Amino acid sequence: MSEEKLHTTVLVSPAHEKRKLRKQRRQAAANLQAQQRRAEQDATRERREAERAERNATRYLPKAGEPGPAMLRSPGRFRLPRHQDTSAVLAGQYPFLAEGGLGADGVFVGADLYSGGSFVYDPWQLYKQGVITAPNLIVAGIVGSGKSSLAKSLYTRSLPFGRRVYIPCDPKGEHTPVAQAVGGRAIILGHGLTTRLNPLDEGHRPAGLSDEAWASTVASRRRDLLGALAETVLGRPLTPLEHTALDAALTATVRENTVPILPMVVDRLFTPDPHGDDGRLAEDGRFVAHALRRLVAGDLAGLFDGPSTIAFDPSLPMISLDLSQVAENTALLSVLMTCASAWMEAALLDPDGGQRWMIYDEAWRLMSHPALLRRMDAQWRLARHYGIANMLVFHKLTDLDTVGDLGSANRALATSLLANAETRIIYRQESDQLGITATTLGLTGTEQKLLPTLSTGQGLWRIKDRSFVVQHQMHPNELALFDTTSRMG
Repeated sequence: MSEEKLHTTVLVSPAHEKRKLRKQRRQAAANLQAQQRRAEQDATRERREAERAERNATRYLPKAGEPGPAMLRSPGRFRLPRHQDTSAVLAGQYPFLAEGGLGADGVFVGADLYSGGSFVYDPWQLYKQGVITAPNLIVAGIVGSGKSSLAKSLYTRSLPFGRRVYIPCDPKGEHTPVAQAVGGRAIILGHGLTTRLNPLDEGHRPAGLSDEAWASTVASRRRDLLGALAETVLGRPLTPLEHTALDAALTATVRENTVPILPMVVDRLFTPDPHGDDGRLAEDGRFVAHALRRLVAGDLAGLFDGPSTIAFDPSLPMISLDLSQVAENTALLSVLMTCASAWMEAALLDPDGGQRWMIYDEAWRLMSHPALLRRMDAQWRLARHYGIANMLVFHKLTDLDTVGDLGSANRALATSLLANAETRIIYRQESDQLGITATTLGLTGTEQKLLPTLSTGQGLWRIKDRSFVVQHQMHPNELALFDTTSRMG
């Protein structure tokens, strides 16, 4: 009998134990919640008592003001007349509808016409603050709208902040007096001048670069430059055989000469090394040799056929290459711009070179040459790494239509320059350009209608998703220095 009872107790024990444990857990949870509620109630009570004590300790002025003479008391209640106006007027006067601006860190540009406050801009500061992710910008506007003056103000006012300015192509020579005024240098290139530019110079050597790395960098830069020059003159890409012939001629020239110059490479293209050539290199490089010969003995001679007579000084605040002497010769201008870009590239791509402006004025000239367009695209993509802010200045967005055929690689490169520029400054545009401009830059209908009404010096600034209408303001000395209409007067 006792064994049966014991056996029965063992069979029901697990279920009984589970119910008991669940009950204990529920009781423990209820106790914890009760303790938490009591703790919150105690904290609330203490907070209320502290606030009550603070209010009791605070002294307030009497409702009727302090007693005694000269206590700024008025004889009667202060009343304001009621003002009524339309919702349109009140909406314009309501202060919180105005854009807050970009802050006070940076370069003063002018006045924000909507808020009435000062407008300050600096691509490096905005990148540091996370407002933009790319420091490049474009400036577009018709002739006489004031875009060139804005570009000059932006880079000259940045000089006191330790920035430097490089202008690889100044086809009109308008940046020359600015460079001279700020203590920089304007290098004037053209026929009849004593200035020579050797495109095979080693250039500025960045600090901390080993001899092997520097030799490899110089060899690669020279090879790319000669290929770009040949493609520019030929008007087509080089074939693999032509690349080999050019590389062999360059290697032999560098091996035999301490300071290689372009005529030596041309001689090697016409007469390769007799010990290592069976006649094929001369045939493969025949078109390249004739193309580069134009730079040393043809209609483009006199600028690249000797050692450089000038040195690139990256410590100067501003360096500009004045190409106004050859602006009418399209072939020579394109070659000069290719050489100038490579000449500056060594200092430009120095990570320790500091923050620098790279100004591309009259950009439609540069973008029409594939070799230059590829260099520009590479510099725009590496702008953040090297601390560069690229500025592209042109008249209208339809200038991009001159860059290659629709759907071509060159047109895609030109369009990508706009995509990699989060600051777009649009000055006055003609009515027939509004649709293209609005579509390309993603302008709203209000912004599109605003463009033809802008006066000289007024521009629509699109900084990522924010818009400003800014009046550029200049000092009288700047106005005299930046003036590009003196001849018309």
